[in-house]
Amino acid sequence: MTTDSVAPVKIIAPTVEQLNADHITQLADKYWAPHTMENHSPFNADVIEDIYHQDIRGSNFSIRRIMILEFSQYLENYLWPNYKPDATHAHVMSIVIMLNEKFRERVQVWQAFKKNNEYFPQFFQQVLCFCLEDDELLINIREQTALLVFLNHCFNSMEEVICRDRVKRLVSLSMWISLQPERREHEFKLCPKWKKYWKAILRKDKQDQIEKLNWERTFLHKLMLKFIRILDTISATEIIPDDKVHYCERFLELITDLEALLPTRRFFNTVLDDCHLVVRCQLSNLVNRPEGHLFCQV
Repeated sequence: MTTDSVAPVKIIAPTVEQLNADHITQLADKYWAPHTMENHSPFNADVIEDIYHQDIRGSNFSIRRIMILEFSQYLENYLWPNYKPDATHAHVMSIVIMLNEKFRERVQVWQAFKKNNEYFPQFFQQVLCFCLEDDELLINIREQTALLVFLNHCFNSMEEVICRDRVKRLVSLSMWISLQPERREHEFKLCPKWKKYWKAILRKDKQDQIEKLNWERTFLHKLMLKFIRILDTISATEIIPDDKVHYCERFLELITDLEALLPTRRFFNTVLDDCHLVVRCQLSNLVNRPEGHLFCQV
């Protein structure tokens, strides 16, 4: 069955009776619901672990379960206020999933982060590290797809200072460190002023921060190489897991948006071309299979 022949899934919101009877509502009353604030139990990290492994990942990321968590104000009243830089995989992924749900429901997203933005840089760094994880036993393909969606939301929220400060360093001129030296020199010849800026950037780099800075500068290049590796695992005849196709689709959506945004495409476009990403997609097995119909449209 081709992608365009699949009818859209209608999501039915839970009723009031279902919400009141749900164990998530009972947990919310005990730990984070605003109307029971005076009687809340102390923070319990196991609650986040249990909810993630039972109601989020354990339900195969059921939108209905995630809607109930969003209705309970799980993100703004429990997940984010209790986030610390050493947060677990379940804690970080729970924040990612709940933020994506807010975007899906088109409700206010960044208020909770702006009220308490102390640890947002560390959280964002954890997300970037998760994006590059290759071991699907640690972060499965559904989680990797959610991370891509989150990253795309951040790039499309550059009007928010907390997002702009994080993502601009991923797409600035310094990302050209990923280019082949010959290609970089060719680009500098086309626009000599960029070479001056490039030298100025290198002069400002502090020796004890170079490793971290270069990791950020090469992040999108490494993410594209990871995508190519995943794309190359799709054969011409064998069954393709739907989750892998969805990952490829979401990745191309991210790339398309980066190309469409003026603040991001100026230097990113050159790195994209240097990776031959478009050509690799055109030559992939996925474009010749029915499952790749939407992939080709993106």
